[in-house]
Amino acid sequence: MALHIVLVEPEIPPNTGNIARSCAATGSVLHLVEPLGFSIDDRSLKRAGLDYWPYVKVEVHESLDQFLREYEDRRERMFLATTKGSRRYTEVEFRDEDMILFGRETAGLPRDLIAANRERSIRIPLSEDTRLRSLNLSNSVSIVLFEALRQMGFPDLE
Repeated sequence: MALHIVLVEPEIPPNTGNIARSCAATGSVLHLVEPLGFSIDDRSLKRAGLDYWPYVKVEVHESLDQFLREYEDRRERMFLATTKGSRRYTEVEFRDEDMILFGRETAGLPRDLIAANRERSIRIPLSEDTRLRSLNLSNSVSIVLFEALRQMGFPDLE
């Protein structure tokens, strides 16, 4: 069993390193959609998840279009994490092999992608006072990832 965390054009190496570490620790698959704001060989990326990097299941995709074509048959189980989500992440019934997409730290996911998939867009509730900014990417991934794992009974985890 595995969940798939998809980072679309991530920009900050330590965020991706922390997310890679979470993926390794939970048996989740990490998808990196290019262009990346760093090299996968970048020291700061590996520093955050250094002990875990050999255990991370990573797939790199040359573009969002290429990723979406490759996983076209799984579109119905792709959830888009965005501050503009139509429902709370806790309202989704997650299951094995679901894919959760997160956008760039500075821009999020493409607006046209969100508009075309509104029913599968999810958000983490935030105070109206802080609505202009979202949570840190690695924190957001952890929140949604562990809710999905909790719903599934933390498969293969102790």
